[in-house]
Amino acid sequence: MTTATVSRTPADAADSATDLLQRVADKDPTAWDEILHRYGKLVSATVRSFRLQEADALDAVQMTWLRLAENAHRVKFPERLGGWLVTTARHECLYILRQARIAAELLDTKSEIVPECPIGPEQHVVDADTSRWLWKLVDELSPRRRILLRALFTEYPRPYTDVAHATGMPPGGIGPTRARALRQLRSMLDRHELGAEV
Repeated sequence: MTTATVSRTPADAADSATDLLQRVADKDPTAWDEILHRYGKLVSATVRSFRLQEADALDAVQMTWLRLAENAHRVKFPERLGGWLVTTARHECLYILRQARIAAELLDTKSEIVPECPIGPEQHVVDADTSRWLWKLVDELSPRRRILLRALFTEYPRPYTDVAHATGMPPGGIGPTRARALRQLRSMLDRHELGAEV
């Protein structure tokens, strides 16, 4: 008695969207490759139409594919997968824009009052320059990380519960996101050869 071996064939243009989504749900990488080939330009063009910053646009594209990975088995009309991806990409872009608006509002409400310090004017200039550099680099982070750092690092720190409410993050996700954002910020500082000064 012989044992039959089952092998998957690479996805090709003859595969329907329904077949591809089923294979994606079954963790078949060739199906993913075919979906990316068929719909990658569509997703990228949709995101580009929102004119986001480069890092935000990459986040939106990645989140669109993540949503598909999470929901491949829930797409009601697989034959309209292109439309589903366009709608999802738009939602991700709008979410990023909303988060950026919240960050701007948080920045507007941040106190600009500098407390009196027993340091010389030279140090004030250095500190102000360093602070400007830091916030400039923070602005280059993704909206989620940028908003979180702006909410956490103010003159008057707020409790995690308030930050969670303002940013829309679960309280348990603030610490890990903060750590990743600070690691990325440190890497950016090192690239600008500012790590030792900050």
